[in-house]
Amino acid sequence: MKAIRCEQPGSLKQQHIEVPAPAQHEVQVKIKKIGVCGTDLHAFAGNQAFFSYPRILGHEIAATISQSNGSRFQSGDPVVVIPYIHCGVCNACLSGKTNCCTTLKVLGVHIDGAMQEYMSLPPHLLLPSPELSWTEMAMVEPLSVAAHAVRRAGVQAGEEILVMGCGPIGLAIMVFAHHAAAKVTALDTNPERLKLAKDHFHAENTIDAAQLVSDPGYKTKFGAGFNTVFDATGNKQAMESGPFFAAHGGKYILVGLYKDQLCFHHPSIHAKELSLLCSRNATKADFLEVMKILALKKFPTENYHTHDLGFDEVPEKFTHLTLPSNQVIKAMISI
Repeated sequence: MKAIRCEQPGSLKQQHIEVPAPAQHEVQVKIKKIGVCGTDLHAFAGNQAFFSYPRILGHEIAATISQSNGSRFQSGDPVVVIPYIHCGVCNACLSGKTNCCTTLKVLGVHIDGAMQEYMSLPPHLLLPSPELSWTEMAMVEPLSVAAHAVRRAGVQAGEEILVMGCGPIGLAIMVFAHHAAAKVTALDTNPERLKLAKDHFHAENTIDAAQLVSDPGYKTKFGAGFNTVFDATGNKQAMESGPFFAAHGGKYILVGLYKDQLCFHHPSIHAKELSLLCSRNATKADFLEVMKILALKKFPTENYHTHDLGFDEVPEKFTHLTLPSNQVIKAMISI
C-alpha cells in the first residue's frame, strides 16, 4: 500500500509498505480522509515537541471498516478514529483523564499515523459516524481539542472570554465558548483572520495584536478584564503575554504548545490569584459531543474547511500549506 513518511524536517516521501494485518483484538480500517493539523505542519518544519523522525503523520482521521475481525463493526461502516492510545491503568486514566495518560501515544506523533491507505487499530478507538460526511469526520479530532479546552476552563454563561490565535483550534474554541453562552473576543496579528473570526466564528470583538506591539496607547483600551484567556498560538511571545489580559481571579488556559521554557512575572500572576491551566488533547466524551454538534450542523464547517489535497500531491504540495499567504485554516487530504 501507499504511505507518506516524514523522513526529516522538510522532507515527505511516498513509499510502498506492507498492509498491516489486524492482530487478534484489532480491526483493519481503510483511511478515507485526513485533516492536516498544526502538529503536522510543525513536525514538517522541525519544531514540534514530543516528536521523532521518521514518522508517518496524520491523526485527524475519517475511515471505513475494511476487516471487522469479529468486532461489533460491519465491513464498510464509517468511523471516526480517536488517535490517543492510553494505558488505562495510570492515575490519569483511572480518574478519566485518558487524554494525558502517563504513557500516552498519539497516532502520527509518537507512532505512525494515517498518511497510509490502511491501519489496524483497537476497536475501542473507533466511533461509528453514519450521520457525518468524510470531511466532518476528519474534523472531529481538532474540534474535540477545542471542546475539551472550553470544558477544562469551566466556561460559564455571560463570561468575557479572550481567545489568542485565530488558527483552527482558536476558531473552534470561539464556537464552543459561544455555545456555552460566553462573550468572545478574538486576538490575532492577521486582520483577515480577525474578520473571519467575527463573521463566522462568533467573536463579538477583536484585538489586533500587531497594533498592541506598535501602539502602547492601543493596549490601554483593553483592560485586564477577561474571565478566561485561551492561548491557541503556541507562540512564546504571545503565550507569555496572556496573563496581562486575565482578570483578577481569572483563568489562563494554555492550549497551544511551545517546545521550550515559558517565563511569567510571578508577582503579576500572584496578585491576580490567576489559575494557570493546560489543556491537552481530548477524551472520548469530547469526541461524542462534537459529533453531535456536527450532526446538528451547529459548526461552520464550510468556513473551517479551506483546502484540499489528493494523497499523491502531498509530498510536492504540503509545503504550500505552511505559507501564510495561502490563508489555510483546515486542509484535507483524500485517499
